Parts: sequence; structure tokens; C-alpha cells
Amino acid sequence: MGVVDAARPYLPGLALLAAGALLSHLVAGAVDGLQPLVVAVSLGALVGNAVGTPDAAKPGVGVDKLFLETGIVLLGAAVVVEEFLAAGPTVLGLVVVAVGGGLLLAELIARVLFRLDGTTPSLLAAGASICGVSAVVAIGRVLDARGSAITFAAATVLLFDAVTLVAFPIAGEWLGLTGRQFGVWAGVSMFSTGPVAAAGFAHSPEAGQWATVTKLARNSLLGGVAVAYSLAYTARSATEPGVRRLWAEFPKFLLGFLAVAAVANSGLLSPAALESIGRVSDALFTLAFVGLGLSIRLREMREVGGAAVGAVLVHLLVVSALALGAVRWLL
Repeated sequence: MGVVDAARPYLPGLALLAAGALLSHLVAGAVDGLQPLVVAVSLGALVGNAVGTPDAAKPGVGVDKLFLETGIVLLGAAVVVEEFLAAGPTVLGLVVVAVGGGLLLAELIARVLFRLDGTTPSLLAAGASICGVSAVVAIGRVLDARGSAITFAAATVLLFDAVTLVAFPIAGEWLGLTGRQFGVWAGVSMFSTGPVAAAGFAHSPEAGQWATVTKLARNSLLGGVAVAYSLAYTARSATEPGVRRLWAEFPKFLLGFLAVAAVANSGLLSPAALESIGRVSDALFTLAFVGLGLSIRLREMREVGGAAVGAVLVHLLVVSALALGAVRWLL
């Protein structure tokens, strides 16, 4: 059997994913502030709930997991160790405490206060504590979470991205924070990199620089957190604990993420090459999110909707309040 014959069963599904991804970028490009991933999930969910995935397309649509894993591997190119070190010891300490404490707090709030179970609390914790949608996707794939759980957690994070983008600059002016204080506060408290940078520069150029550096420092912890989650879940679920079992269950694509991050920080790749890798990663995520959307059943999402939003809201209020106190005291 030739390559063409082997690939033929996958072509209808791949064409469906590609059409959805292209349409997502066109729609997002025409509407200011609209994320392609949101459109991709929405289109996939619309088709999946209205007509379902055609049988002929199912083999190709199933490749979305490969696209997701490859996108995560390439996401390692966005990790900039120099940005982490440039933040300074005080800010680095705040970042580490915010990420570590935020993860534990979010898990506790979601599981105990709002009675969420499964992988959803971990997805929400990662999105709120590290780097928004990218963390949700990475941790979701590490934990082999259901597509509906990943996309709903991502949608919840994006909802708060929109709210905080407006609320934080207003709060910064009302609180009378300096540019440095506001930048670090936003970089520690808000979720995704784009809204953090936008909120920072909306306050002042100094705040924008500090917000971006602080947020990138948080982002650089994604690989370590993903490895920790993988080991924790594997050890808890394994029927035969031990190093061999942990290695068998360990998501190997995380090693690719760490390898790409190491190469990206070695200076071997030009800025143009890193930018190209980022574009490929974004494209793969869009293809994958169309596939994830096709697997969503809206009835299942409604069952956890309010609880997930409530859990993230409580987490945001607690972390931002503690971070505000810390930046006022330390900076």
C-alpha cells in the first residue's frame, strides 16, 4: 500500500479540520478581540451538536490529538529563561509563590468548595495560575483530559481574560499604584499573556514592561508544572507504582517541549525562526481545537458551567488581593 492509499482515509477529516481552522482565523480577524481558538471550538461544537461528525471524517478528525501534542512541543520555543532571570529576585519569589500557591488554592477551591472532580480542577488551576489557555491545553493533554473538559476550561479562562483586561487598569488607577507595582500585580494575577501586556501598557509604558516580564516569568514554569502534574496523576492512578510504570504512563511529548525550550534559549535559532515556530504552533492549536469542538456535547458542559466560573472567580479574587498586598509591601 502506497503513502497515498494509507493517507486517503484521513483526508476528509483533515479537510474538515483545515476548513474550520481557516474560517476561524477569518472570523477572528474580522472581529477585534476575538480569539481564533474560541471561534474554532465554537464552530466545531456547532457542527458536532447539529449534525455530528460524518463517519468518513472520523479518522482524520482523530488526528487532532497529534496536532495538539505537536503544538505543545513547539510551544517550548516561547519559553524565555532570560525574561525569568531579568525579573529580579523579589519578583521571581512572588511568581514562584503565586504559581505554586495558586495551583494548590485553585485545586482546593474547585474540589472542596465547588465539588468539581476529575481533571477539570487541574485544568482550571493551570489556566489561572500559569499562562491561560496554553496551560489548559498543555496540562489537559498531559492528563489525557476529555476534549469537552479542555475546551470548557479554556473558555472559562478566556471569559476572565476579557473581564480582567477592562477591570485591572481601572483598579490600578483607583488604587494609585506605581507603574512597577501595577505591572507586577497584573503579571502575577491575570491569566493570559496578551491581556496582561495590554492591561499593563494601558496603565503606563513602565507598567507594560513589568507586566510582560512578570507574566513571561510565570509562563516559563509551565514545563515543570506539567511534569509535576503528570507524575502526580500517574502515581495516583497506577495499579503498579514504580519508576517503570511512571515512565510508561509519562507523556513523552513533554520531553519534546523541554528540548525545544532548551534549543530556543541556547541562541541557536534566530528571532525569525522562533516567530515561525510560534505561528506553526498556533496553527496546530487551531486545527486541534476544531477537533476538540467536534467532540463537545453542550449538555455535558452545562452541568459544570456555573461551578467552574465560580471557582475561577474566587481564585482570582483571593490571588489578586494577596498579590496586591505583596506588591504594596515589597515594591
